[in-house]
Amino acid sequence: MSERIKERRQIEILVGDITAQAELNETKTARTIWEALPFEGQANRWGEEVYFSIPVTLETERGQEIVEVGDLGYWAPGRAFCIFFGPTPASRGDEIRPASPVTVFGRLTGEATIFKEVKEGTTLLVRRAPS
Repeated sequence: MSERIKERRQIEILVGDITAQAELNETKTARTIWEALPFEGQANRWGEEVYFSIPVTLETERGQEIVEVGDLGYWAPGRAFCIFFGPTPASRGDEIRPASPVTVFGRLTGEATIFKEVKEGTTLLVRRAPS
């Protein structure tokens, strides 16, 4: 077989009693974040988005103005890891709109709305999922 097997980059996001799994995509942003793991941050809330600064500095890659429930985004102006689970203050109608375009670098594999329980200032840990 000459097919190259893609490495599956699975991560865990731990915050309080919540453990969520996600899979990173094939973007340069996802690869850079994967290499930087593990890291911690303090939760910020913006509508139904949790975000926190991470030790990664990148330009926006294929920026998206509208994202989906469960998307993970990198917001370059704040060097932030963003978890989207519903409308933000910038949303129009039911859309999910970040403050400015983000690089979508992954997606939660479970229920995204569990992040509604996350309070401002709570510590989040992001790490590679155990194999």
